[in-house]
Amino acid sequence: MANSKRQLFQKRRLRVRSKLRKVNAGRPRLSVHRSNKNLSVQLIDDAQGVTLAAASTLEKDLGFVGKNTREAAAKLGATIAERAKKAGITEAQFDRGGFLFHGRIKALADAAREGGLKI
Repeated sequence: MANSKRQLFQKRRLRVRSKLRKVNAGRPRLSVHRSNKNLSVQLIDDAQGVTLAAASTLEKDLGFVGKNTREAAAKLGATIAERAKKAGITEAQFDRGGFLFHGRIKALADAAREGGLKI
């Protein structure tokens, strides 16, 4: 019996999240969500259950509302790295969720690394 796309996504998401729990040494989690039209990213402190910084392509000042491209992902990665620096965060664990690490997710991670965030 073949698994549905949703079931495979859920399995990947749980696998990634459980590995993050094992290796997370008190660092915040850089959580990424990708929809068909937009990307959003958050820096989350799981110990306190609070969001430290966030960015999304829905923000009008970024200029990518409704566009979900690699360029938008790269701009979003640079933005979250900048906001993390303002919040005093230099390291984070990258949580890609159930999304595969290629394309827009990879572009976002690479831009965050170039922006000075160690993930």
